[in-house]
Amino acid sequence: MKYCYANRRHTLYPENVDSWSPDPNSYTDDFLRKSIDIGMDGLEIGFQVLDSFGDDDDAIKGFAKRLSDAGIPAVAIRSGGSLTAAMSYADNKVKLARMVDVAGMIGVEIVNGALSAPARRPDAQENSPGWPKSQDASRDAMIYDYEKLSDELREAADRGAPRGVTVSVEVHQNSLVDNSWSGKLVHKLVDRENFGLNPDLGNIVWTYDEMEETTEHAIRELAPISVYWHCKNLHRINHPENKRTVFLRVPLPDGEVDYRYAITTMVEAGYKGYLAIEGAWAGDQFYQDKKSVDYCESVLDDIGAR
Repeated sequence: MKYCYANRRHTLYPENVDSWSPDPNSYTDDFLRKSIDIGMDGLEIGFQVLDSFGDDDDAIKGFAKRLSDAGIPAVAIRSGGSLTAAMSYADNKVKLARMVDVAGMIGVEIVNGALSAPARRPDAQENSPGWPKSQDASRDAMIYDYEKLSDELREAADRGAPRGVTVSVEVHQNSLVDNSWSGKLVHKLVDRENFGLNPDLGNIVWTYDEMEETTEHAIRELAPISVYWHCKNLHRINHPENKRTVFLRVPLPDGEVDYRYAITTMVEAGYKGYLAIEGAWAGDQFYQDKKSVDYCESVLDDIGAR
């Protein structure tokens, strides 16, 4: 199994960059070398980085070449946002199409989307305390929401097919695809060879105060239709009296998701794609994220999958 660095912290002295809005210069030679040192084979690049080049395709190609020449190429592009929410739909559709084109141009095989709407819209009921809710959740959706979403994803997949690009949809909170049954439904409706799921189990833990399904059930259902895989782990501390749950991010071996079970399931399903480690939010990202890689390697050794 190959490792992709979907880093969620972008810090290496003397740089300290917001991981959601780095620019191309944030990928310093030191950062690339350190990413390789902890075992990463490639990088997930956010659309924000690529958007910063505007329409300068030669500059995008130059950036991609610099990563490849350093030994850690871009292997996935992150391009999210709802394709059904009226306010943001049009912009997100244009962004997705552009990232599919860019991926084909620089030889990136995966464009991954978390189709989430803006989080934490309060309940609009009169006298409501305004508790956050999971916006656009599958539990509130109608079938025509999925039909519209699938039309958009099918269009993106058809755009990607001649370019060698596969479109991945991430199981993600605040989106129509937030559990295994909704992921399977969208996969069936899109019905394209170059379309599949990203079974992010951490997001299933994260979606509600009480989980809708176990991560073991979810990975068994989604492994056969997965084309990319975000991996993160956390602890969930529920305070039912306050209608709140606190989530604490930790390296892969240390949280509630059993990644020994998950990795074994993916291997048995024949998954050949990247295990993308969504890394630490705080502290020494390289120490913590190397711990995640080393753990995955030990599991693969134990199950004879190396």
